Amino acid sequence: MSAQASLLCSPVGRCSTVPAPFQGSPAAVRGARCHRNRRSMIVAAQRDAGAPSGVERVQQMLRNAALSLAAVATITTSGALMPDQMMPPAEAGLLAAEPVKNGRALLRNALPINNKTIREIQKSLEQITADLRVPGSKKLGPIGANVRRAQGTLNANKAKLAADFAPEMKEAGQKAIEGLDAALKEFAAVVDAGDINSVVENQQAALQQVGNIEEAMVKGFPFSVPKDYDDLPQLKGRATAEMKITLKTVRENGVTGGVMRLVVDGYNAPVTAGNFVDLADRKFYDGLTIQRADGFIVQTGDPDGPATGFVDEATGKNRTIPFELMVQGDKVPVYEETLEDNGRFNEQPVLPFNAYGTIAMARSEFEANDGSSQIFFLLKESELTPTGSNLLDGRFAVFGYVVDNAELLGDLQVGDKIEYIKIVDGIDNLQRPKPGAKPYEAKARDDL
Repeated sequence: MSAQASLLCSPVGRCSTVPAPFQGSPAAVRGARCHRNRRSMIVAAQRDAGAPSGVERVQQMLRNAALSLAAVATITTSGALMPDQMMPPAEAGLLAAEPVKNGRALLRNALPINNKTIREIQKSLEQITADLRVPGSKKLGPIGANVRRAQGTLNANKAKLAADFAPEMKEAGQKAIEGLDAALKEFAAVVDAGDINSVVENQQAALQQVGNIEEAMVKGFPFSVPKDYDDLPQLKGRATAEMKITLKTVRENGVTGGVMRLVVDGYNAPVTAGNFVDLADRKFYDGLTIQRADGFIVQTGDPDGPATGFVDEATGKNRTIPFELMVQGDKVPVYEETLEDNGRFNEQPVLPFNAYGTIAMARSEFEANDGSSQIFFLLKESELTPTGSNLLDGRFAVFGYVVDNAELLGDLQVGDKIEYIKIVDGIDNLQRPKPGAKPYEAKARDDL
């Protein structure tokens, strides 16, 4: 495997090296032409859209030109990367609000629920992050107001919240309501005491209970995965994994390794998340090393030997999975086409590249549907990857976030060892391949 960077050319002909999480050897892609799949391969309930405006057509042409990959200049991660200030700026639409950058918050937002009351409580508590930027002791006023607002909403709507729990989750949901009530009372006491140093800890404790309430409201799996993927493992819910890494050398800051906690989201990426959970359960990643760490991404998952992915012992073949991405407003994911190929480049995914430690599938440079075992973690927010509107969204399949100890990613270097990735919660949500299912094969891509 050689994780590669592609040469991205701007519409005016200037080029700069953009690190991209590709898999496969440079020889395999050198000289290849950039393909664009224009077939209708979307298994999704998409909204009807009118013809694009003139401005949108211009934006589309500019973006397509900017994203055209010059295969004559692919390089490996050992090559020098351009400084951020030399990269061409990304074309991006205006954002309606400040993007969410916290992995846990993104996962809360991605749950398939529609309860306005709990979302109001969540919003009040998350607003405290912005309140903390107010200078000095003045911040305690708005923080206290948001805590009281959350308390008032909860106290007035406990029965309404409980009525929206899934039948099998009523007990867990009720326990979470009680936990949130207690957490908010403690939070209010902290604010009244002027203990600004304890605000973040209490905010996160309350938000953890909010997340538990929201998870109790999910009623079954929200859609049917296409039968084309019955022979692939699928995650019908969420799972939590621990990833332990030992550094090959002690860093200057004294770090020797650590354990990160990952949450993978099968509600929005059942095939991609299922593939990862299955591989972790097989101990596939145990003993592998970090194979790319350049300050932009951390990448791993390339096994020893000639294979660039997971070879299923049952078939003797490299198991690949389709590109999969849930778009905001859609009810089922888009499969087998990137949003760029599908002409939906201005739309936002439910699981965006917003958070430090975003987890996604690596793939070949010109093929969206050959992801297998190689994964990467996003680290850097550059001009090409501004949070909320970047060139990775819609082109690579996100399936989760690092939610604890993500700072360890910044210490990782090539050669550091993955001791294990183990599933500590949610393995029961993994659906194994259905017996006798037709093997998945990526559809052939059409040339323009």
